[in-house]
Amino acid sequence: MTPMISAPQEFHLSLRVADLEVSANFYTLFFGCAAKEKTPRYATFIVPALHLNFVLLVNDRGGDLDTYSLYHLGLGVADRAAVIESYHRAQAAGAEIVKPPRTTWRGTPLHELWLRDPTGYLIEIYARLTQAELAKMPADREPVLLVENTAAGYAGATEDGEVSSWIAETS
Repeated sequence: MTPMISAPQEFHLSLRVADLEVSANFYTLFFGCAAKEKTPRYATFIVPALHLNFVLLVNDRGGDLDTYSLYHLGLGVADRAAVIESYHRAQAAGAEIVKPPRTTWRGTPLHELWLRDPTGYLIEIYARLTQAELAKMPADREPVLLVENTAAGYAGATEDGEVSSWIAETS
């Protein structure tokens, strides 16, 4: 199939945010680079490795932003170890961790970690499973935590520390 867009070079995404300064600081840590351009109305991040032009915009209308409609942003990483390392880095940066690193088997099997940015947008950090990892799928297909003792205390965790199967419950 021929794509609709001829010779794409870069993906551009703009999000309205509740607090431009706080969000710009978060995404500076998230992407590992400062905004290329920053004004009182917007901050632009150019992330060459991702071919990404990412813009944060002030909320001109005031009031709450609808973070439900954009279900989540996702960033694929190399492997299971990168998901775990991302968890430790996010934790050190003080990011809100919605779901700790785990392997999920339902839908597309993935190693995943879910964060929430300062405005409330969900961010999934994920790695696809190798064939060897897929071969280890448990019969019950329940998620498997990748870092011990990480379930309790996160959004979506039940009283006994089990992590909910649905991100929607944390929104």
